[in-house]
Amino acid sequence: MSDVPAADATATADEAVAASDAVVVRFGAGRFAVDLAHVAEVGKVPVVTRVPGLPSWLSGVANWRGRILPALDLRTLLGADAVPLTGAARLVVLSNDVSTVGLVVDAVEGTTTVGEEMAPFPAALPGGGADLVAGQLPRADGPVAVLDVDAVMRLRETLPRGRRSA
Repeated sequence: MSDVPAADATATADEAVAASDAVVVRFGAGRFAVDLAHVAEVGKVPVVTRVPGLPSWLSGVANWRGRILPALDLRTLLGADAVPLTGAARLVVLSNDVSTVGLVVDAVEGTTTVGEEMAPFPAALPGGGADLVAGQLPRADGPVAVLDVDAVMRLRETLPRGRRSA
């Protein structure tokens, strides 16, 4: 017989269901958790072609496995300086049932678990940046903000559609 009361065992099972793994990425000095369930791939940043007239948070488009992939650079939306990328920069490919986007990040730091300890995100971010953050995780080495992947994916919907030939 177990020494753990039934109510505690149920709470532990519920916490396991609520927790999810995440990749920790850096935008400038800020650290952000990205739900691993939406991460299709992490790799070096490919050649990105800038498209004129689009928002600054869209670096451009890249060829990813033979497909045109929008490459998002959220640093300015999330309060980081858009400085030139270094060799540590990575492209985190996010995917859901509707679309796929690439997220250009300054670095990938590892993984973490997002669970019930997530607290509200206290910082005010410029523009629509606050809508991209779901909360923050308290960590011994400093807080990690949690990106709302669905909100990031919805950014793609705000882009103008290509013209169709007549």
